[in-house]
Amino acid sequence: MGYRELFISHALVFAGSQKAFQEADYVILGIPFDLTSTFRSGARFAPSAIREASLNIETYSFRSDIDLEDLRLHDLGDLHVAGEVDETLKRTELVVKEMLDAKKLPVIIGGEHTLTLGAMRAVGSNTALVSFDAHLDLRDEYVGRRVSHTTFMRRISEQIKPKKIFEIGARAACKEELDYAKGSGIQFITVQKIRKDITEKTIKNVKEALAGFERIYLTIDMDVLDPAFAPAVQNPEPDGLSIQTFLDILCGLCDNRIVAFDLVEVAPHYDQGITAVQAAKTIFEVLCCVEKSKG
Repeated sequence: MGYRELFISHALVFAGSQKAFQEADYVILGIPFDLTSTFRSGARFAPSAIREASLNIETYSFRSDIDLEDLRLHDLGDLHVAGEVDETLKRTELVVKEMLDAKKLPVIIGGEHTLTLGAMRAVGSNTALVSFDAHLDLRDEYVGRRVSHTTFMRRISEQIKPKKIFEIGARAACKEELDYAKGSGIQFITVQKIRKDITEKTIKNVKEALAGFERIYLTIDMDVLDPAFAPAVQNPEPDGLSIQTFLDILCGLCDNRIVAFDLVEVAPHYDQGITAVQAAKTIFEVLCCVEKSKG
């Protein structure tokens, strides 16, 4: 079993479908970790809440004409996280690398967004990183931390150096982050531009930007949605995307180049299950779109 022994079995299985690990194409990893949270906390409870939501919504995707029940999924359970950041990121890296070596597509349910740094260390630099997020997360440090949910994208840029970083849905940044993005060639598209360009043009522009890349890591911070659609996130920002626009763009770019993806920052105690349902549906749609693109 190797580093998968770091996982704690979970009573709930994502989408209620459980193939043997050896038979699965997609492997679910829960990482209940939110140590660096600076506004709301509670994303450590998200893997359980999203699993529960996944059991109570239909599995057929009208967008892709694929039923999730036909996919080969395996849910490992939750990572046994450490009480500090570096060790949790190391464990995340080890487990994701083992998934990739076994030719599986890791699906990480966080947990806070810092976890993407650990996963990207396993995926490596030969990859384009596509992020849906209200924030750029490009600060050099915040409240004394250089590795946190506000700085992880800068650490990825500096340490891993992916072939491209493309951030979609941004609407919250400071001047330091904007300067760093410009100087580092990090491309981002704001919510305001998405509305101005309409969805089809945005999808076209994103596809063109990613056309030359064979491998894509996808990370989804649920605060990319407007709080009206996803109120239970750790750092809500007004003036976000609607669920329809978000899923249209997301499904427009998901294909078989995605080697791994994560969904993070749901803090389920701040609503009555709405955000967890949106998160589960998002994972369904990504997986169905990837499956369809395999032909």
